[in-house]
Amino acid sequence: MDLESLSAVRESALDYFNRSRALQRRRGRIEHPDGDEAEGWQDVAALGWPGMLAPESAGGLALGLDGAAEIFRAAGEHAAPEPLLAVAGLGALLLARLGTPAADALLAELAAGRRLPALAWQESAGDLSAVPLACGCESRPGGGVLLQGEKLMVLPGAAASGWLVSARGDDDAVLLWVPRGTAGVCETPVPLIDGSQASNLRFEQVALPAGAVLAEGPAAQEALRHALAAGQILQSAELLGAGQAMLAQTLAYLRARSQFGKPIGSFQALQHRCVDMFIHLEVAKATLDEVLGLAAQGLPAQRLEAEASRANARCTAAALQASRASVQLHGAIGYTQECDLSLFYKRVLCLSAWLGNASAHQRRHAVLSGDAEVAPGVAEWSGEFPRTADWSSMPEADFRRMVRAFLQQRYPQQLRYLSHRARWSEMREWYLTLSAQGWIAPAWPQSHGGMGLPADKLIAWIEELEQYGVARAPDQGIVMIGPLLIQHGTPEQQQRFLPRILSGEHVWCQGYSEPNAGSDLAGLRTEAMPARDAQGEHFVVNGQKIWTTLAQDANHIFMLVRTDKDARKQEGISFLLCDLRTPGITIRPIHTLAGEPEFCEVFFDNVRVPAENLVGKLHGGWTIAKALLGFERIFLGSPKQSQYALGQLARLAQARRLFADPVFAQRFAALRLDVLDLSAAYTGFANIVRAGRPLPSSVSLLKIWASETYHRIGALLVEAGEEQGAVAGDQVLDGQTFNVLSPLIGSTAAMIYGGTNEIQRNILARQVLDLPA
Repeated sequence: MDLESLSAVRESALDYFNRSRALQRRRGRIEHPDGDEAEGWQDVAALGWPGMLAPESAGGLALGLDGAAEIFRAAGEHAAPEPLLAVAGLGALLLARLGTPAADALLAELAAGRRLPALAWQESAGDLSAVPLACGCESRPGGGVLLQGEKLMVLPGAAASGWLVSARGDDDAVLLWVPRGTAGVCETPVPLIDGSQASNLRFEQVALPAGAVLAEGPAAQEALRHALAAGQILQSAELLGAGQAMLAQTLAYLRARSQFGKPIGSFQALQHRCVDMFIHLEVAKATLDEVLGLAAQGLPAQRLEAEASRANARCTAAALQASRASVQLHGAIGYTQECDLSLFYKRVLCLSAWLGNASAHQRRHAVLSGDAEVAPGVAEWSGEFPRTADWSSMPEADFRRMVRAFLQQRYPQQLRYLSHRARWSEMREWYLTLSAQGWIAPAWPQSHGGMGLPADKLIAWIEELEQYGVARAPDQGIVMIGPLLIQHGTPEQQQRFLPRILSGEHVWCQGYSEPNAGSDLAGLRTEAMPARDAQGEHFVVNGQKIWTTLAQDANHIFMLVRTDKDARKQEGISFLLCDLRTPGITIRPIHTLAGEPEFCEVFFDNVRVPAENLVGKLHGGWTIAKALLGFERIFLGSPKQSQYALGQLARLAQARRLFADPVFAQRFAALRLDVLDLSAAYTGFANIVRAGRPLPSSVSLLKIWASETYHRIGALLVEAGEEQGAVAGDQVLDGQTFNVLSPLIGSTAAMIYGGTNEIQRNILARQVLDLPA
């Protein structure tokens, strides 16, 4: 569905849940758990929602998974009591997938709201397998089948009209319809904390007619797998909605509640807790959106199950984190039954336990996606390496093979998996190789000499380079000043500087931070005074920059300077481009924790900068700076560093056979999902950049998630290295350079530069969550 249609579906769902007082009905269900769980189902049926996923031929709405997800997210935002997931989700998905006459007839009854079939598939706690083991059926001599076995946690409970039962047949899986009231069915109610009810079922020699068989064999098995996976995706949407509702309630409470004469929402510690809720939920939303897009492509069962587990693990973790944090931030009132948070808290507990918890989905994703694989084999690519192409129309698998083959043929082997920040002297030839190929600027528009990669191909590009161990060249020109000039530079500036960035003639560094103006950029003091002489208008620059990455390798610097000392802090700043070979500039390297001269101090003593090097308006540098900070934060939020570190961790784990350790395997699986879901969030912001729109303040979440994920990977790498975690310098692993400490030390810096993660949280708290100063 297009965005406008999805928005309309969502608004309609929110309107219904508001009008029907869904939250109050959930409270009534908890306070009176013996009530009728099917109460109000006819109102849902009037909307057509029981058949939201059924085809129109069965009387359904045929919304598709993305449309249904909007309804489920709205249901989560209101803790809706209707058994939508069990009936309109799992039941309808299974029956629609089967397509047999018996299943179609039952689906039509479901879509009309006349029957509420419950899927009975699970046989042991925590089992995510769709393969029935103990519950079996056998043919009866006179026709029909005999069913024997047990099923757990069947929803809905007493409201179900009957059960869709998976069983082992004589030769293969069988799906059966068992109406309520069938002799031999023993039902044990299981009350749940959110006021709903499940059932445990025991089938004791249940005799069923031949017409009870809905499907059998591979078709039955595949339909069940698809229904469960799609249902887990819809469950993810409901969990996300619940988490978002809890964040909204918490923000409203923090703005209104006062202590010590101030709104408690102004306390930084509470703001940062809210920001972390927001980040987890935004990453979960990006993951869910990506998975819904993939599911719409018609994935095979195993891939759909893997993506469903990915979405479910992320949305479950985000909702649980939001529920715990929101209760804590509400204080004592959050611990009471009368607070509406209790309704969401209990609903999230139920959803996060049913159809697999977060850890179970992390493990399943690891198994289905083959997390232990470290590096791809030799790429099979017989075609040319085109300078330009319609990359959007190229299948991703082909694009990846092409990039992989190019790396294997052209990238210097001795530069793979470098443990330090690469210097220009090391990377110059590779930079020039990419430049000659036309691939040096993958994200730039083709009109300016870039590849013009769409977001999905850009992610694939990053992943292939990181998996191959390609070192990062000095690239401030490519990732920062180039995109800035494309958006804000004059045509003359674009013609003068962009080609020289692409060719490697100009190597750039960034001059933002100063000794007393690190994250507080508006506090900078380096001055640039306008002047005129026989050679024309220019600026005279005096001052100092610090933490300037690889300035000793650069020949140009872009910087913020103060051009009006009397103006307010942010109003007297301009953005200048400067040739570092200009007289009056001194560069002094600074060694990092790792002993590398990665940063520099840069001193300016009466440095003459031509007036045409001013980007934007005089004193208008803060606007330019914010745009560049957006580019910087999306760059710092790239999955590149985390993917690189994860590849190093996987290499070490495979060499030491750590994947056989279930504790390590679980931690690795969780980290891999952190990186995959970072890629999903990054894609959304990359699409904003490609569309030429300004990046929102929420881009700060990328930098936080990326750097802290990078740090967690680095910490586990040191732990997995055991004694080698204290070895200084490079080691050799499988014939390649390896440094156990490098990612941990690098990630420590990543959480500081570009604006510390605490500053990023402040930005999100004030500019995105609108919490009081």
